[in-house]
Amino acid sequence: MARTEAKARLKINKLLEEAGWILVDKENRKANVTVESHIKLEELGDDFENTKNGFIDYMLLGSDNFPLAVLEAKRESIHPLSAKEQSRDYANGAHARYIILSNGNIHYLWDTKEGNPEQIMRFPTQKSLEHFQTYTPNPQTLTSEVVSDDYIAQSQMPNFQQNPEWQAGDEQQEQFKQKNKLVIMRKYQLEAVHAIQQAAQKEKKRYLLEMATGTGKTLTCAAIIKLFLRTGNAKRVLFLVDRIELEEQAAKAFRDYLGKV
Repeated sequence: MARTEAKARLKINKLLEEAGWILVDKENRKANVTVESHIKLEELGDDFENTKNGFIDYMLLGSDNFPLAVLEAKRESIHPLSAKEQSRDYANGAHARYIILSNGNIHYLWDTKEGNPEQIMRFPTQKSLEHFQTYTPNPQTLTSEVVSDDYIAQSQMPNFQQNPEWQAGDEQQEQFKQKNKLVIMRKYQLEAVHAIQQAAQKEKKRYLLEMATGTGKTLTCAAIIKLFLRTGNAKRVLFLVDRIELEEQAAKAFRDYLGKV
C-alpha cells in the first residue's frame, strides 16, 4: 500500500477507536468494524485508488450486528466528497443509512435520508448513529403546540394564573411577576418562535434568527428549546457560547426559565 494511503488509514483507524469503535475482537468485546472481505490488502499494490478490486470500505455495525454505516476511505491528497456517489451505491447495497467519507484529515457524515453530507470534526459513535436512526421528528406536533406570551412563565410556575394574587388585578399582577421573577415574552420574541413553527409547517428543518444585543436572545432560545423538548422533536440541545462568562450566564437563565419543563 502506498505510504500516503497507509497514513490515511492509520488516521482513520485512530479516529474510529477514539469514537469507541472496535476494530479487532477483544477478550470481552467483539469487533463492530469490518473491512470488505473480497478486498485483499496485498492485491492493492501502490495504486490504492485505481485498483480493480475497488476501495477499502469499512463497514460499521450496529449493536444488532447489522450494517449501520459505510466508511469510504480516500488517500490524503484526494477530497473525500469525490467518493460520494459511489459510496451511496455501496451503502444502498448494504442497507446502511449512514456514510462517512474521510481522507484522514477531512471527514463528512452523510445521512442518506436527510440531504447532503455535512463536515464533522470527529467520527460518530455507535450509540449516536443508532439514536439518530430511531429518532423521527414530528413537525405536526411542533406546529400545533400553542405558544403564548406566558409560555416561559408557565414553566417557571405552572398554573400561576390560578393564583389569587394574579387574579387580583393589573397592579397586583405586576407585583406578583416581580416577586416570583415570572417572565412574560415580548411580542417580537413570540413572533420569532411562531416563525420557527411556520417554517416547520413548510417542512423546513433549519432555522436562523438574528436578534440585536439586549433583545432577549437567551429568553427566545429558551422558548424554542421548550418547544422542541415538549413536542418530542429533540431530546438534547446543544447551546454554544464564545466565552465562559456567557456559559454560566446562559446556564443560570435556562435554569430560571425552564426549571419545570
